Amino acid sequence: MKNHKELAKSYFLEGYNCAQSVVLAFHEELGLDKETAARLASAFGGGMGRLREVCGTVSGMSLVLGLLHGYSDPKDLEGKKALYSQMQQLAHTFRDHNGSIVCRELLGLGHHSDGPAPLARTPEYYKKRPCADLAADAAGILEQFLGGI
Repeated sequence: MKNHKELAKSYFLEGYNCAQSVVLAFHEELGLDKETAARLASAFGGGMGRLREVCGTVSGMSLVLGLLHGYSDPKDLEGKKALYSQMQQLAHTFRDHNGSIVCRELLGLGHHSDGPAPLARTPEYYKKRPCADLAADAAGILEQFLGGI
């Protein structure tokens, strides 16, 4: 069985953003090649394009959940309700573990957004950012929720 937590953490440490790290940890189960999975999640890093809103790891969980349990019929109100309920459960669990689902709060930032240029991934960057551990936690929460896939 895969260790999705460790995969997500290693993808982040490899240089992928927080959302990509979670989605990539599950890309085989989703039937996606690595490049497609990385592209799908690429805009959600940094709380959606460094806007510092919903944490990219939570967005990554939502992408995986939607691909595995989502609905496609816009009239499927029960399917929509079930998916939203599942997503709320995942988000609540993540918040219980980490104190928030908002990027800027998780990073302790006093501002709402950053410029579009990502920071260089240096040893100092990794010392200041909890993102690798947040990606691991999100992947672990999702793996447990999905029954250890």
